[in-house]
Amino acid sequence: MKAAVIREHGGLDRVNIEHDFPDPTAGEGDVIVAVKASSLNYHDVFTRRGMPGIKVPLPCIMGLDVAGEIAEVGPGVAGWKRGDRVLVDPINRVEGGLMGETIHGGLAELCRARAHQLIRIPENVSFADAAALPVAYGTALRMMRTNGHVSAGEKVLILGASGGVGVCCVQLAKLADAEVIACAGTDAKAARLAALGADRTINYTEKDFVEEIHRLYGKPTRRGSGTDRGVDVVVNYTGGDTWVKSLRVLKVGGRLLTCGATAGFDPKEDIRFIWTFELKVLGSNGWARSDILTLLELVQQGKLKVLIDKIYPLSEAREALRVIEDRAVFGKVVVAP
Repeated sequence: MKAAVIREHGGLDRVNIEHDFPDPTAGEGDVIVAVKASSLNYHDVFTRRGMPGIKVPLPCIMGLDVAGEIAEVGPGVAGWKRGDRVLVDPINRVEGGLMGETIHGGLAELCRARAHQLIRIPENVSFADAAALPVAYGTALRMMRTNGHVSAGEKVLILGASGGVGVCCVQLAKLADAEVIACAGTDAKAARLAALGADRTINYTEKDFVEEIHRLYGKPTRRGSGTDRGVDVVVNYTGGDTWVKSLRVLKVGGRLLTCGATAGFDPKEDIRFIWTFELKVLGSNGWARSDILTLLELVQQGKLKVLIDKIYPLSEAREALRVIEDRAVFGKVVVAP
């Protein structure tokens, strides 16, 4: 089969399209999925580069999010048949493992998955839209609802709002009737975020978001009316030099929500803000299967838009990874074999 394969970690040049990679075979409890769409995430960039402390079996086929049709049903599988439209939960919650990292993922014509990972795709949801949901939108749902408890009337600052996680966070915050301040790196992206529902936007290449939040909502203090200055929530999955800045804009009792660190996992810290303003730092790691079902329902109901920047053919998987790495996208990037 044709697949985008890495045989060693490194730069984009380590991603090669192979036309004779061995087809997967179905063992007990397995299905073979004919891949129709696989969405990319920044996690795929980390997998390609190599991650400290995580051993990725090589060769590796990346692509955590996989949607397609069942091409083959292995022994012992009940309730599924050839031709069923399925989305694969990237996490193997029984035996362990992650699609596109420790298990071959969706950047290929065929993919093997355990039957217990399958979720049926409703007829009115496309393969591309389904594939965009688990990692990015699932993590956003867990961060905003399950752990973050974003609620009506709260002021929510979202950094990196134009990415796959970010565009979902904007929508979920608006569904909760919160006030959304979305940060992006270009005016064009800011305009699209406003069209998506953001109440305010900040181009962080032109304005310091700390100064802008202080101008709009006041500089937080512990005294008098200052306890209500600043924002209630900051969504920060970039880390790096935005980490301490995020603490500086939170009101007393505010919440910093994080699910990643695309700009650096070991930023400079200033814990004085945490105790002085009694801040809460809440992490979210992944998603539950029920989160994916909720997302599919929201998409079906028209309450949640799946924003796909571009669909690339498998032959252009390297370019698809490049635009993710360069943050030259709005929403999700999908590869369709």
